[in-house]
Amino acid sequence: MSNADTDPTGLSPRLDALLAQLPDRAFATKLRKVYLAAAQAIHRLSDIDLVKYETSSTEGAPDLSLWEEMAPVIRDTVVDVNALLMVIREQFPSLAKGPPTSGQIGEAEAALQTVSQTLALEVSKLGERMRSPSVVSDRWNLLADLQAFRTKFREEIGGLVHSTASAFADVHKRDVVPFYRLELESSLAVRSTVADLSRVIRARIERIREAEPEDVQWNSQQFEKELDTFGRTPAYRALRAQDKRVVIEARHDLGKLAVLATSPKKDLLALVEPFSEFIAGLTSVNRRDTILQHDREVSAACAVKLEGAQQVFASEPLAAAVLLNEALIAGQALYGRDTELDTFLRKARKTPVTSLQGSGLKESIDRLTGLLAGLQLY
Repeated sequence: MSNADTDPTGLSPRLDALLAQLPDRAFATKLRKVYLAAAQAIHRLSDIDLVKYETSSTEGAPDLSLWEEMAPVIRDTVVDVNALLMVIREQFPSLAKGPPTSGQIGEAEAALQTVSQTLALEVSKLGERMRSPSVVSDRWNLLADLQAFRTKFREEIGGLVHSTASAFADVHKRDVVPFYRLELESSLAVRSTVADLSRVIRARIERIREAEPEDVQWNSQQFEKELDTFGRTPAYRALRAQDKRVVIEARHDLGKLAVLATSPKKDLLALVEPFSEFIAGLTSVNRRDTILQHDREVSAACAVKLEGAQQVFASEPLAAAVLLNEALIAGQALYGRDTELDTFLRKARKTPVTSLQGSGLKESIDRLTGLLAGLQLY
């Protein structure tokens, strides 16, 4: 992990090297100042923990007091974005006077101009939304809107860094966009945790369906504990506000059933089954561009290892086992992408590759190869 993933005052080695190679030193100096301001803005737009503004309830009268609590956060959001826009205007005043010049510098300036206009427009939209009574009087609407805007700002600013750098070299976002890796790691954590929760809930539903009347309350209490465990995970903290609201509503309704002396099975299933579908729907994280790009790269790297394992299996089974193990270790980063692959990866965690021999080793190599080939990474 580079310093740019943890230190907002620095840039990634790749970005530093790119700037050092630009022949126009004056332009490079100006662009560096924009990049440093962009890194600072992304950092500040990421470091607010909105959990403390949440509540364990989704009911009640309009919560106007939240506006006073959140006003500093809203103000800082606008200030942080405007600070970057100010740096861009100071370093590139010509952007306001007409179209950029031609060539690589012109391409970079065009990207600066486009993103600056988008950011300014989004700041105006944020101000409009924050003046809407339906937003400021409802805690969850306000949190969801603010979270969405801050995410949008981070994405646009990251895109600014990548698109301007791409004008001069073929670069990957992970190598130039500040905090890209941390954002990716957070998304992967959500994916893997949600995949496990979905599996746990499906198993719980089966137990509820098979439960005798006297065991329904116990199952209700167990599901309550499972939701509480999920609520303590980093993945829960990273969920969108509107998704947390659904979890809290389910937890609230479940609490009412759990205290009943006899919980009707149909009532419990009426709660758990729709919630299971909701959790399964959170796998939409797999459609994010950052996740798709990551999964393509991991899948391709695993495929290379597996191809090597297939080639040496007959003559060097130990070497094939080592390559399979390396593919399995790398493949864990795909957990949550596909249920069949998840099952295979969970089993692989419990079965040392060194214990596989002969047909068992070959079957594992072929099975993982087939699972990876079947992934829909588009």
